[in-house]
Amino acid sequence: MKDTHATPSVVLSEQEWKEKLTPAEYEVLRKAGTERPGVGEYTDTTTTGVYECRACGAEIFRSDTKFESHCGWPSFFAPSGTDAVILRDDSTLGMKRTEVICASCHSHLGHVFEGEGYATPTDQRYCINSISMRLVPKENAQQTPEA
Repeated sequence: MKDTHATPSVVLSEQEWKEKLTPAEYEVLRKAGTERPGVGEYTDTTTTGVYECRACGAEIFRSDTKFESHCGWPSFFAPSGTDAVILRDDSTLGMKRTEVICASCHSHLGHVFEGEGYATPTDQRYCINSISMRLVPKENAQQTPEA
């Protein structure tokens, strides 16, 4: 995981973020809000593809790590790469949690929980707001030329 004090590679002013994002996207991505459970467009999605940060377009998760947790939000057992997200302590709402932010733009994505007993390779549940990401189906994803 990237350093929590690292400078994001995508930097916009608050006004630029407000112009780029819808009010709901801005509330979650830039103000660490949370969408209501069960309403996100990707909660039950099983489409094969790549999930990108809705704010900057960086790849953050892949469909092969998505699993059904019945928690009301899309769940993944690992990010798409070791440097895709940053984890940082979050003590808001009177509890200890671990916030997940995009490593490229430092937008809020959700939280990660451990030790919940899901049958996943990592025993982690990245609980991610649908509104914070965009699914690029496999057939639409950019193909890397083979050497």
